[in-house]
Amino acid sequence: MKFLATLSLASLIFAASCNTKETSEKNMEITPPKADKIAKNLEIHGDVRVDNYYWLNQKDEAEVVDYLERENDYYAKMTAHTDALKKDLFEEIKSRIKEDDESVPYFYNGYYYITRYETGKDYPVYTRKKGSLDAEEEVMFNVNDLAEGHSYYDLRGINVSKDNKWVAFGVDTVSRRKYTIYIKNLETGDILPESIDLTTAGSTWANDNKTLFYTRKDEQTLRSNQIFKHKRGTKSSEDKLIYTEDDETFGTYVYKTKSDKFLVIGSYSTLTSEFRILSADKPDGEFKVFQPRERGLEYGISHFGNHFYIVTNEGGATNFKLMKTPENKTTKENWEEVIAHRPDVLLEDIDIFKEYLVVSERNNGLNKLRIMRWDGAAEYYLPFENETYTAYTTQNPEFDSEILRYGYNSLTTPASVIDFNMKTKEKTVKKEVEVLGGEFDKNNYDSKRVWATAADGTKIPISLVYRKGMKQDGTNPLLIYGYGSYGSTIDPYFSVSRLSLLDRGFIFAIAHVRGGEYLGRQWYENGKLLKKKNTFTDFVDASKYLIAEKYTSEEHLYASGGSAGGLLMGAVVNMAPEIYNGVIASVPFVDVVTTMLDDSIPLTTGEYDEWGNPNDLEYYNYMKSYSPYDNVTAQNYPNMFITTGYHDSQVQYWEPAKWVAKLREYKTGDNIILFHTNMEAGHGGASGRFEALKEVAMDYAFLLDLEGIKE
Repeated sequence: MKFLATLSLASLIFAASCNTKETSEKNMEITPPKADKIAKNLEIHGDVRVDNYYWLNQKDEAEVVDYLERENDYYAKMTAHTDALKKDLFEEIKSRIKEDDESVPYFYNGYYYITRYETGKDYPVYTRKKGSLDAEEEVMFNVNDLAEGHSYYDLRGINVSKDNKWVAFGVDTVSRRKYTIYIKNLETGDILPESIDLTTAGSTWANDNKTLFYTRKDEQTLRSNQIFKHKRGTKSSEDKLIYTEDDETFGTYVYKTKSDKFLVIGSYSTLTSEFRILSADKPDGEFKVFQPRERGLEYGISHFGNHFYIVTNEGGATNFKLMKTPENKTTKENWEEVIAHRPDVLLEDIDIFKEYLVVSERNNGLNKLRIMRWDGAAEYYLPFENETYTAYTTQNPEFDSEILRYGYNSLTTPASVIDFNMKTKEKTVKKEVEVLGGEFDKNNYDSKRVWATAADGTKIPISLVYRKGMKQDGTNPLLIYGYGSYGSTIDPYFSVSRLSLLDRGFIFAIAHVRGGEYLGRQWYENGKLLKKKNTFTDFVDASKYLIAEKYTSEEHLYASGGSAGGLLMGAVVNMAPEIYNGVIASVPFVDVVTTMLDDSIPLTTGEYDEWGNPNDLEYYNYMKSYSPYDNVTAQNYPNMFITTGYHDSQVQYWEPAKWVAKLREYKTGDNIILFHTNMEAGHGGASGRFEALKEVAMDYAFLLDLEGIKE
C-alpha cells in the first residue's frame, strides 16, 4: 500500500508538472503589453535621470487608460487557467466567514452601539439600543442601501452629538479619500440638506449639540490642513475657518477628550506634534496652544480630573514617558513625571478610567497591558503566554467603569474581544471570531518566533505559523511578509483567509524588520532616512535565514508587501532576485525620488522626515541608490504580481505602472510579470467585504500556480 501511495503521489506530481509545462508554453505565446518610450529628462543637483515612462502619470488620458486596460487584459489571459482556482479560493475563504455577524456591543452615553452584517451583504449596518440590549434596535445606517448604484462606497467618521439626536458622518464614493460630511437627524431619520465637501470624514461635536468642528483637505495635495466650524442648520459656505496648518510638512485633525471637557486641534508631522485646546462648552471661544511645537518634540494628550496626561519623548525619552500637568498650566516646564522613560520598554498609549490607568507597552517586541490604580495600590500586568500574539485595548469610551475591553489574537487563535474586570481580575470572553466550515481547529497549527542575524550583527525577529507536522527539509512553500516604515509595527495576527495557504502546505512568516517599532523606538530610527536600507537588508537576511534553516528554499520562497511594504518588495528584488520564486507587490511606492521631488502629489511634503528631502543632495543620492524604479537593471527577476488602484491617493497608480513597464524592458529570463489595476478603487482596494476577498484570491492563486498546486 505504501508503494502504491508513493506511486500515486509521483503520478500526481508528474501530471502537475506536465500541466504546468503545457500552461507555461501556452502563456509564452501571449505577448505582454509594451509601453511607449518617451524620454523625459529629470534634472536636479546637476544629475540627470531619464524617465522613459513618465507620460503614464497623465491620468484619464486615452493612451494611459489604454495601456492599463491592455495590462489587465494580459493578466486575464495569462491567468485564465487559474480562473476556477480563483473562484474556488474566493468561495472557500468566504465560506469560513460568518455572514450574519455582529460586533460586541459597547456602551456610551446611554446607548449600546452595535455593528452587524447580513447574509449575502457586503456592507455593515450600524445600529444602537437605548439603555438596554433588550431595547428596540435603531438603525443609524444600513450601508448596503446607501451603497446601491456605487462601485465603491465608504462610510466612516460616525460621530453622535452629546444629546444623542444628531450624527455626522463622511462618505467617499471614489476611493480618493475625499469625504463629504453629512448630518442626520436620528429622531426623524432625515439627512439635512447641508453637506461639507473635501474632508477627512473626521469631525467632533461641541457640547451645545449644534456646533460641529471638522477637518478639510487641500484640493490638490489632499493634505489635511484646515479646521472649520459648522453650525447645524446653516450652509457649509458660511462655515468659519478656525485654524490653518501653514507648514506643508504637517497635517491637522480635531477631536474631543474622553472627559468631554475639551475640544482639541492636533497638528502632526513625522517627528513633531502640537495641540490647541478649547472648552467644549464654549465652541465660539479661542483655541489656546497647549505646548508650542519644537522640532523633534512629540507628545499626545489625555484629560482626567483637573490634569492633562502627556505621552511624550521630551528630554530625550526615546521610548516615551508619561507626564501630567494642571489643565491651566500646560507648557512643558509644568510637566511632572508619572512613568519614567525606560530604555527597554516602549510606552505606546494610555487609557484613562475614573479609578484606573491602563498603559499599553511593548517589551522585546511583545504587547503588554499594565493596570495601575490612581490611588497607588498594587499594579499588575495582564498575563499573555506565547510569543506570537497581539493584544490591544479597544472601545473603552465609558469613563466610570471597572471594565477594560481589549482584543487578543495570535497566529493560531482567532481574534477575541475580552472584558476584563480590573478590580476582581475576572475575564469574560465576549466573542471569539467564529471560523465556519467545521474544518478549522486551532490545535492543528503551530507558531513560533525565531531570530535571524543581519549582516551588521543585529538580530531580526521573525514570526512563523504553519500546519503541525511541518518538516524542515527545504521543500515547504513559504510566504514572508514585511512592511518596515513609519514606525508601524506588524504584530502577529490571525487571518481567516491565510488558512487557505497554510492548509495547502505553506508556511507564513512576518519579518519584523527595522523601520517598524517592534523592538522599540530605536528600531524605527534605525530603519528610516539615511538608515532606510536596513529595512531592505533585514528582509533579505531574514529570507536567507529561513532558507539556511531549511524552512524553505529559493525554489519555494515567496515575498509580499504593500504600499511602503511594496517599496520593500521593489528594493529586495533589485538586491536579491535569485532567492525568491515569486513576489507580490500591492500598491507599491517604488518611484521614490520622483515622487518626493513633486510637492504637488498628495502626502509628499509630510513624508520628508520619513524618507528625507531629495532637494538636499545627500538625501537625493541616498534615495536614488535604493529607489526601485531607478535601480531596475538587466537581471532575472522573480515571478511578480503587482497591483494598484486607479484612484489611489497615497501611492499614485503611475508608480507601479511605470515600474512594470521598465521591468518588462530590462528583465532577463522567462519569469512572468503580471500587473492588475483596479480601475474603480484606491489605496485600500475594493470597499465591500466580499469584493476584497476576490483580490486575496488573486494573490493566492498566483502563489499556488507557481507551486503547481491546482486546487
